[in-house]
Amino acid sequence: GLLTGTTAANSGRLSIGGKSPLTGGIKESNVGGTAATKLARLGIAAIIIEGKPEKGKLYGLAVSKDGAKLFPADDLKGLGNYALTEKLQAKYDKKAGIISIGPAGEMKMAMASIAVTSTNGTPSRHAGRGGMGAVMGSKGLKAIVIDDTGGEKVPIKNPDLFKEASQKFVKALREHPVTSQGLPKYGTNILAAIINEAGGYPTRNFSSGRFEGTDKISGETMHQIISKRGGKTTHSGCTTCIIQCSNEYVDEKGKYITSALEYETVWANGANCGIDDLDAIARIDRLCDDYGFDTIEMGCTIGVAMEAGVKEFGDAEGAIQLIHEAGKGTPLGRIIGNGAAFTGKAFGVTRVPVVKNQGMPAYEPRAIQGIGVTYATSTMGADHTAGYATATNIMKVGGYVDPLKPDGQMALSQNLQITTAAVDSTGLCLFIAFPALDMPECFAGVIGMLNGRYGWNLTADDVAALGKKILKVERDFNERAGFSNLDDRLPEFFKEEKLPPHNLTFLVPDVDLDKVFKF
Repeated sequence: GLLTGTTAANSGRLSIGGKSPLTGGIKESNVGGTAATKLARLGIAAIIIEGKPEKGKLYGLAVSKDGAKLFPADDLKGLGNYALTEKLQAKYDKKAGIISIGPAGEMKMAMASIAVTSTNGTPSRHAGRGGMGAVMGSKGLKAIVIDDTGGEKVPIKNPDLFKEASQKFVKALREHPVTSQGLPKYGTNILAAIINEAGGYPTRNFSSGRFEGTDKISGETMHQIISKRGGKTTHSGCTTCIIQCSNEYVDEKGKYITSALEYETVWANGANCGIDDLDAIARIDRLCDDYGFDTIEMGCTIGVAMEAGVKEFGDAEGAIQLIHEAGKGTPLGRIIGNGAAFTGKAFGVTRVPVVKNQGMPAYEPRAIQGIGVTYATSTMGADHTAGYATATNIMKVGGYVDPLKPDGQMALSQNLQITTAAVDSTGLCLFIAFPALDMPECFAGVIGMLNGRYGWNLTADDVAALGKKILKVERDFNERAGFSNLDDRLPEFFKEEKLPPHNLTFLVPDVDLDKVFKF
């Protein structure tokens, strides 16, 4: 990103892009960890992987101040991300940044993720969405090892302006209640109780908006369990992070299981599957990270499989068995590993919560209408981060638009998608949006840091123009890939089935959805 490698708070995000084998369209999958900052310190803005290897050959890429070099990696075939990371850290450097794929990526499964090492050295940060792990696997690339020893500080054109803007930015992050209190204490899973109360917590494959077992898997309960067992309730999983929304979940003996147990993962493999056991969900998260699966897509897929009767809702061990099937590439596993849409077709399920074949995240469009607009129209497929309308619909951040009515949802999603596209290009964490929407000085700080870093004179209008330009490029890619406005729709059941407890359908008309990209 534009600010990655500087001292700017929360600037350690990495974008991984390609044509998605899941959606067939453009894909930008965003991830934290250590890799982005290390690349920036080496003066590398992007790594482009082209061509194909000899059939069956596997390679790694070592990157350092001396350049980049491919090395044979057939000895790493079939390794999960945890064993792979340990082996590469022993060979290169314990502090090396590692970008890798597990068996799912090697098998080119459509929900395969790409792992990035966290600040604790584990492969627990993932570019999950859209099957970028399969793309990496198709290139025969098992891992990228980044050693930034001898790397240089990123140059700052106007240090005084950058410092002043950075301090303004940090002050906003430390003052906003979401980024200074809620996320640091409870992590992203603080949302479980909030969204459940709002009736927008998708349950048992999107058949209800409230889950009776939410108290057992909420952020508050998770905080208590981690504290009692001696895990870490908060820590920075990403370079330069001051929010520290991450955690380290441990078992009853205090042994590390996974990091971080996030809201989306807990929901997808919890409420969406009727599972109310945090320990089981933590095991699921660890397995997905190790095999290299997107936890959102996996949870959506298991929910569809449960709807089909492959396993019963609430069967945690059954869910774990399905993940093992996928990780081992069995016939059933090949179905599961290719996502919710594929699984729905295989088993004849009609309630399949996907847009452009990508599984929906943890917010019900019938109870949070604004996020439904984002799901439907995002160039990425169903993607909550593309335009996080939940912030305004439910949390009243940046104003308020009634989540149960169609009015104002198009404009809300449109503005958020434009802003988010620009913010993603900076390398800043999406969570800066909370203070940025409520506190003008926060957004001014971001613009000031960009101007200080590069010697620019950007205004807020320039940032909006950047966001629009990015979205138009993505939209054009998708159109050339065969997409039209008819693909910007939610599945029919969202308009036909009323969702408890509000007993509403998705109400935003198609004519509004078609206006989102008319800017």
